[in-house]
Amino acid sequence: MYFVAAALAVLSGLFYAAGHHQIGSLGITMCQYGGIFCDSPLLALVGAGFAAAWGMLVSMR
Repeated sequence: MYFVAAALAVLSGLFYAAGHHQIGSLGITMCQYGGIFCDSPLLALVGAGFAAAWGMLVSMR
C-alpha cells in the first residue's frame, strides 16, 4: 500500500506540473486523459494520504 501511496504522490506532482504547462507535450497528453487531475492535483495527493493511512492501519508488525 505504501507503493500505491508513493505512486499517487508522484502522479500528483506530475499532474500539477502538467496543469501549469511545465512538462511540454507529455503534459498535454496527461491533461487530455486526466483533465480533472490537471485542474485539481490535490485529489491525487489526498488519495495518496488515504493509501498511506490505510497501509499504516492494516500493517501487522
